Amino acid sequence: MTRVHLQLLLGRALVATSFPIGAAITHGLEPELLMLFRFALATLLFAPYIVWRHGLALPSLKSLAGYALIGASVAAFFWCMFAALRYTSALNTAAIYTFLPCIAALYAAILVKERIGRKRIVALVLGAFGALWVVFRGDFDLAIVLGFNKGDLIFLAGLFAMGLYTPLVRRFNRDEPAAVMSFWVLATGTIWLLLLSNVTVFETDWMAVELDVFAGAAYLAVFTTIITFFIMQHATLQVGPTRVMSYGYLIPAFVVVLEWALGKGLPSAMTLPGIAIILVAMFVVQSGGDLSRNPTAT
Repeated sequence: MTRVHLQLLLGRALVATSFPIGAAITHGLEPELLMLFRFALATLLFAPYIVWRHGLALPSLKSLAGYALIGASVAAFFWCMFAALRYTSALNTAAIYTFLPCIAALYAAILVKERIGRKRIVALVLGAFGALWVVFRGDFDLAIVLGFNKGDLIFLAGLFAMGLYTPLVRRFNRDEPAAVMSFWVLATGTIWLLLLSNVTVFETDWMAVELDVFAGAAYLAVFTTIITFFIMQHATLQVGPTRVMSYGYLIPAFVVVLEWALGKGLPSAMTLPGIAIILVAMFVVQSGGDLSRNPTAT
């Protein structure tokens, strides 16, 4: 179980890198095209491993429908993320991302009957507060000034789609390997994005796209798509949707560290109370066993 939690830490650290990278490349292509390239590349790179380890037999129509629903939630989220980053900052999106565990917990309670309890509800709210504290470095005047802009609202809409991800993984899993489910989620997500892009994919001058845009999208395809999908789906089946999503509280802290590494300065001492609140909230949410009433919900 310790290995699962270490994998989740790695996964959240990788997700944190997607915000500055996404902000850097989002103007290179339309959001749906960036995501189509990312998902299609991830699917192609993942396919040989799936064929080697598990074969590539088509799933049943019922399973495929479940994968398609999960793929739609992920595709919608990432489209909203890249669209939002045209109007807002990576720091803002990282801050808003802290609402995801609360949204996912609500969905999990409805879809897979996960018992949250008052203690964990309080912890989820405190975790969001602590993460926002870290992002804004304890400067509440800064938090007020930033407010919600058009990009923030687009990203918030995406979170309501992404919140369905881990509950749906738990709902539709039929004891297939996590890698198999990850592959079909990517494949169906690619189809959704192809439909979304419509004729734009054929009208775009792909040769005119800058190399760093492709490089950034390729990084996202491998590290923040294939690897994080596998980690999240494997961990969801081990520790439950709410506990998995609670690791999202660490993303703003990772973003702050990334900005420091990029030469944007060290976090101030005012971030320490926020970090302490996050750690307490994480401990409460992670404590105890799996709270799902039906661990093998289908």
